[in-house]
Amino acid sequence: MSDRPHIVLTFADDQRFDTIARLGGKGVITPCLDRLTDRATAYTRAHHAGSTRGAVCIPSRAMLHTGRHLFAMEDYALEDPVGRPLPMLGERLREAGYRCVATGKWHNNVAGFERSFSEGRSVFMEGMASHFNTPMKDFTESTGWSGEVRAPAHSSDRFADAAIDLIRGHDGKQPLFLYCAFTAPHDPRTAPDEWRERFHDDEIELPPNFLTEHPFDNGTLEIRDELLAAMPRDPDEIRRHIADYYAMIGHMDEAIGRIHAALEEAGMSDDTLVIHSADHGLAVGQHGLLGKQNLYEHSARVPLMIAGPGFEAGFRDDRLCYQHDLNPTLLRCAGLGPADDTFFHDLRDAPVYDDLMTVYGEEQRMLSDGRHKLIEYRVPGQPFRQQLFDLAADPWETRDLSGSEPARVAAMSKRLAAWRESVDDPWLSEESCG
Repeated sequence: MSDRPHIVLTFADDQRFDTIARLGGKGVITPCLDRLTDRATAYTRAHHAGSTRGAVCIPSRAMLHTGRHLFAMEDYALEDPVGRPLPMLGERLREAGYRCVATGKWHNNVAGFERSFSEGRSVFMEGMASHFNTPMKDFTESTGWSGEVRAPAHSSDRFADAAIDLIRGHDGKQPLFLYCAFTAPHDPRTAPDEWRERFHDDEIELPPNFLTEHPFDNGTLEIRDELLAAMPRDPDEIRRHIADYYAMIGHMDEAIGRIHAALEEAGMSDDTLVIHSADHGLAVGQHGLLGKQNLYEHSARVPLMIAGPGFEAGFRDDRLCYQHDLNPTLLRCAGLGPADDTFFHDLRDAPVYDDLMTVYGEEQRMLSDGRHKLIEYRVPGQPFRQQLFDLAADPWETRDLSGSEPARVAAMSKRLAAWRESVDDPWLSEESCG
C-alpha cells in the first residue's frame, strides 16, 4: 500500500447531517452511503463554519479548498483580504505529485479551479440550474476550456459518469485526487421519475420541530430559499418538499455507489481515502424555514465520513468539528503539512474543538459546546435576541432555555464574543440593532 493514498471526495449540495439511513436518518434510502459508513469513521457532529451571503455553498467550498476561515479570505475569488491568491488543496497536492482531477459544481472562481486541477470533466461553474439541462464544460491544461455542453441526463448521473471515466483513465503512476461535487439535492429538486415515485407525499412524516412560521424575524425570512413555499407553511406542501428532497438524495446515493464500484473495479479501494460530505444542510420545513440561511442544527450540520488507511471502520466520532477540517487532514494524510495560517485542524487530533462557532450574515452568530448551544440575533429594526438549547435533551431545538438559564447564557455569550474578536468578525461592533 502506498504511503500516499489516493483521495476520492464526493460532495453534496444542501445535504443535511441526518439524511443517511445508517446514521439514523428516517425516510431516506441511502444503501451506498450506508455501506461507506460501515467502513468509515463518521464524524457525526461536523458543521460548516458559516457564510456572509445567502449562497452558503460559496464560502463553505472556499473554506474546504483553502483551509482559511470565512473572515480571512474573499471567498468567491479564493484570495486573502488584500487580493493574493490562496494556496488550494488541489494545488498543494499537485505540487506533491498528485494527479488532481474534478467534476461537478465548482461555484468559485475559474483561476482557483485551474490552480487546483489538471483536468476537469463535466464541470458546472455556476450555483444552480435545471438538473436535466445543466451547462457543463471540460478542461485540460493543454487545451483549456471546452465549449458549454447541455444534455438531458440528470446532473448526478453526468457527474458520476465523468468521475468513473477519470478513475478508469488513471494510469496509476501518481496518486489520484478526485473531487466530485454534486448539485443534488439543491433545488430545483427534480429526481428522475423512478426515484421520485419511491416517495409518497402522504407517507412523509413531518419533523417534530415543524412550524407553520418561524416565531420571530431572524433577518432571512424573505430570502429566495424561503420563498419556495407558501407562508404560513402548509403541511402538505412541506411533505412534498421533503419527498422531493429524499428522492434527490436517494438518486445521488445511487450515483455515488457507481463511483465506489469503479474504484473497486480499478483495484484502488485498499489504497484510497473515500470521503463524503456536504457544504451545508437545509431546513425543509423545520422551524418554519425552508433554506440554509440559519444556524439551527438542520442547516449548520453536515454528513462527514472518511474510509480508508488510518481511519477506523464503523467508528462514530461525536466530537465537534468542521467539514473544512478535511483540508489539513487530507494534506497530512498525503504527507504534507497544513498551511501555517489554517484555521482548521486535522480530524485525527484530539480534542479537535472545545467550543465550535459559526455565523450567518450580519445577523446571526452561534456557539456550541456539544451539549448546549447559544444563537444570537442582531437584526436591523429588531431587539437583540438569544436562544439557548440543550442539544442532549432537545435535539430538535424546540425549547428555548435562554430565559431560564441566564448564567449559562452569559458565560456562553462571553466566549462567543471572545471568539468573534479572535477571528476579526467585521460586525463585532454592531452589538445593538433595535
